[in-house]
Amino acid sequence: MQNVLENIKQCTICEAHLPLGPRPVVSAHPNSKVVIVGQAPGTKVHESGIPWDDASGKQLRKWLDVTPEVFYNPENFAIIPMGFCYPGKGNSGDLPPRPECAPQWHHALFDGMNQVELVLLIGMYAQNYYLGKAAKKTLTETVKNYNDYLPQYLPLPHPSPRNRFWLAKNPWFEVEVLPELKRRVKSCF
Repeated sequence: MQNVLENIKQCTICEAHLPLGPRPVVSAHPNSKVVIVGQAPGTKVHESGIPWDDASGKQLRKWLDVTPEVFYNPENFAIIPMGFCYPGKGNSGDLPPRPECAPQWHHALFDGMNQVELVLLIGMYAQNYYLGKAAKKTLTETVKNYNDYLPQYLPLPHPSPRNRFWLAKNPWFEVEVLPELKRRVKSCF
């Protein structure tokens, strides 16, 4: 696992496409219990090098009902984005994660973790990659049908403050999904 993480930290596969250059952000341990597969780091995380070190991370930790100490212990949570580096700015937010990362590194990371009990798929990029044809037509449908993917996967929307409208339009998420998420995460530790 340590070799894989070191190789990722030195990765420059898509360097030419990264406006701020490569700075892969990843965290994993052979004993990780929960894997968080997100999108890609934003500028704040790119600067700090700490995964989910932003408003989205604060919201995610609230959803999970865990402290930063629990969250940042890689034996508890592996943090493996679809794209390990900041991809750049698009018209309506950050660009999609670079497509090279997941096929290049995810398999080796998962092979190095033998205690995984739950994989959280945050956002449509992670859901489409891991669920394939089993993903529904929209993120909302996929998240609403989260039971279809348990016990291995639990799909979630992105916890970004930009998603406050989605959360307001889908109150079932807080009523149905968040309690199940908290229960499953708590059972892993």
